Amino acid sequence: MNSPTSRALPRLRPYQCLAGRAIIESALNGRGLTVTVVMARQAGKNELSAQVEMLLLAKNARRSLDGVKCAPTFSPQARISLSRLWSRILEAGLDPLASREDGHAVRLGRARQLFLSAEPAANVVGHTASLLLEIDEAQDVDREKFDREFRPMAAPANATTVYYGTPWDDTTLLEQAVALNLEMERRDGVRRHFQFDWTAVAELNPEYGRFVEGERARLGENHPLFLTQYALKTVSGGCLFSAGQRAQLQGKQPRMAGAAEGESYVAGLDVGGQELGEMGAAGPSMGPSTALRTGSGRAGGHDLTVLTVARVAAPASGALMQEPRLEVVEHMAVEGEKHDELFARLVDVLGRVWRVRRLAVDATGLGETLARLLAKALGPSVVQPVKFTAESKSRLGYNLLAAVNGGRLKVYAADGSSEYCELWRQVELARAAYRPSRTMNFYVDASSGHDDFLMSLALVVEAARDLDPRPRVARGRSAHTDTATS
Repeated sequence: MNSPTSRALPRLRPYQCLAGRAIIESALNGRGLTVTVVMARQAGKNELSAQVEMLLLAKNARRSLDGVKCAPTFSPQARISLSRLWSRILEAGLDPLASREDGHAVRLGRARQLFLSAEPAANVVGHTASLLLEIDEAQDVDREKFDREFRPMAAPANATTVYYGTPWDDTTLLEQAVALNLEMERRDGVRRHFQFDWTAVAELNPEYGRFVEGERARLGENHPLFLTQYALKTVSGGCLFSAGQRAQLQGKQPRMAGAAEGESYVAGLDVGGQELGEMGAAGPSMGPSTALRTGSGRAGGHDLTVLTVARVAAPASGALMQEPRLEVVEHMAVEGEKHDELFARLVDVLGRVWRVRRLAVDATGLGETLARLLAKALGPSVVQPVKFTAESKSRLGYNLLAAVNGGRLKVYAADGSSEYCELWRQVELARAAYRPSRTMNFYVDASSGHDDFLMSLALVVEAARDLDPRPRVARGRSAHTDTATS
């Protein structure tokens, strides 16, 4: 590209220059366009923004004008943008004319670039965006907050507005702006929307392409994070597993009664609501994650306590992702057993029968006491307590999907058991809901039953995370069980 604008943006790639030229020409000519820039992760949207800001500041250094950039948070997001702009000013040798003000602004001559938080409680009223109004990570910015407090900043000077980000679902501020821009383009032919997925970057940066191909292998093409951050497609709620993913989950290994010599095992324990007996105050209780599991309760009774055991196998020969494979070989489901009685049973099953190397256990609510006692009996290096929060459950869901998509999680062959049937019933009924800030929830709807087998399956994947698939060499026996040295 040989236009004056592209020559003024020497650090940018051709696809960045396309968007940069549209933004700068609209800003300098007072056109007041709204531009949407959707780029794959690490494709350079922040560098584009910094270059555009520096050029507009330099062009208007003799005028008392402000540009405004907002982000979902001030620290780290807006602060990182401020630092990048300042670095570009230093590199350009403009620092004698520049200064940083109040920790949230960069001045060049009389012109100024402000960096503000778009968090709901942030006080931003009173600023005017005369040069440019930018919204970073617009998919995570609250629409009501933006419409009420940021959008009016562009009104006095009819400032150009730029939305940057990657897709999430169809309800975000970014998607709203993209849809409007595409409609405007159809009407008048003026390009306002610029979108470049990972393949556009890979054409110019082969190393980037190799990295994203690795992410595609690790996560799977249909994983929500790969779809949104690299393929630039939105996600929507619905079934957690497609028919293809359910087919991938089905394995051929037989169900087992105990550990085989020389093999490594992990387990996931989802703790149901039960009487505490001597371990704590007796009385009615809810399942430990009722608040987070939409529809997790069983009509007429508590959730089951479900233990899933999986063999840890080395990666398949020639596999692109060198992560261990998990072969589910056993389920144990218990309903109504007091936790003190259940504790003794679990210690024997996990320590002597399976000699598990790691147990990820639901430590929410009543499960916290059980997890603590299991850690004392089996060893703190073996037991990994997992408290269900919106963030931790989101991570469990993403990792479960990645393991299925990558062919790294297989359930034992059909054996006609009630455990097998219940697991697959929950797998088929499992739903996914996507929240702001790229978090997800997964569950079985209340009208359909409960999700204890599903959660135990997610926990067994968590138990194997970062685990070396090679079995440990025995060096002695634990005072409590055989587990610590298996």
